[in-house]
Amino acid sequence: MHGLQAMTRLVVRQRIRPMVNQYEVRAERPDGSEGEMVAFAQQKRMAFKEQVTFYTDDTRSVPVLGFKARQAIDLGAVYDVFDGAGAPVGLFRKDFKKSLLRSTWHVEQPGLPPAVGTERNETLALLRRFLEFLQFIPYHFDFTADGRPLFSVDKRWGLRDRYTVEIQEPAIDRRLVIAMAVALDALQQR
Repeated sequence: MHGLQAMTRLVVRQRIRPMVNQYEVRAERPDGSEGEMVAFAQQKRMAFKEQVTFYTDDTRSVPVLGFKARQAIDLGAVYDVFDGAGAPVGLFRKDFKKSLLRSTWHVEQPGLPPAVGTERNETLALLRRFLEFLQFIPYHFDFTADGRPLFSVDKRWGLRDRYTVEIQEPAIDRRLVIAMAVALDALQQR
């Protein structure tokens, strides 16, 4: 995780596996290509209480961050984000009511104002709820606090889920951003 806090662009790629979702998080180079792996996560499908642990690589030997639901089954569950030693980093939660029409998430980190992330295109968000084939179309989330952009997550075209994460706020903890970016795929079944 050396130099992670200085990174402003990341790529999240889902690996297709039969019983688990796996995610690679890599630095994005200035030319747009993928660089070094900064985290690897595996999520069990159909878990009773959602928990995802991120490691330095796919050997899954050194944990670097994770998130865990506070409750077992809750439509507006709060997810605590922690570092590799289990110390809190921040949290995120889905705004269930607002997400009925347009997915909305809240992100909190000590020392920063609370952030809200919403799908950028309200019309596409609404259509996606009713037309299953639109699930493969790219979508964009913008996370802001007090009207200021913190970070964005953009799903790219392709057979496998791939996301570009752009970070505008230097003070936001990259581990919180990584957890939220993976959660957008893992918790929304996109």
